[in-house]
Amino acid sequence: MSASVHTERLILVPMTPEFLRASIRGDIGEAKHLLGWALPGDWPDVLPVLKLRLRQLEADSSLQPWLLRAMILPGAGRMIGHVGFHSAPGASYLSDWGDSAVELGVSVVPEFQRQGYARESVLGLMRWARDLHGVGQFVVSVGRTNEASRRLFSNLGFRRVAEHVDEIDGVEDVSVLDVSAPNLLGL
Repeated sequence: MSASVHTERLILVPMTPEFLRASIRGDIGEAKHLLGWALPGDWPDVLPVLKLRLRQLEADSSLQPWLLRAMILPGAGRMIGHVGFHSAPGASYLSDWGDSAVELGVSVVPEFQRQGYARESVLGLMRWARDLHGVGQFVVSVGRTNEASRRLFSNLGFRRVAEHVDEIDGVEDVSVLDVSAPNLLGL
């Protein structure tokens, strides 16, 4: 299993194929056992994403460190969201924004929102990618009505560079943060 990433308050644990399969089947007891932590009450909350990430892992197991991670809050003894990249660095669809660009996403369970966990998990994963793997550019795609994510990524220094239409979420703004140059976040 790929190593977890630790931040000040969180552990970002890779979601294994076995965990994804149990979650997709709706076998919450098995999923909880495999993860080792309690799951949110509405889990699985993103079935299409879980299925996509499982297909990616089944095609290429080396993607494990890059894809979905459970956001674990040890003090609460449970998963409070998820964060991860959409691919390994250098995916061809991101080539306009850098040779080592990766796209990321984050989601926090409603009762744990507005407490800084999304920011902390995103920064932790970005530092891991930059420090251990030389990633220089990060990309996010955020729906026009997702004000919390728009504010988060804007405050982190992401700048809008394009838009695209997502088949599930509709029109999204594409924003990029280049950390190959010094930035205010200390990344």
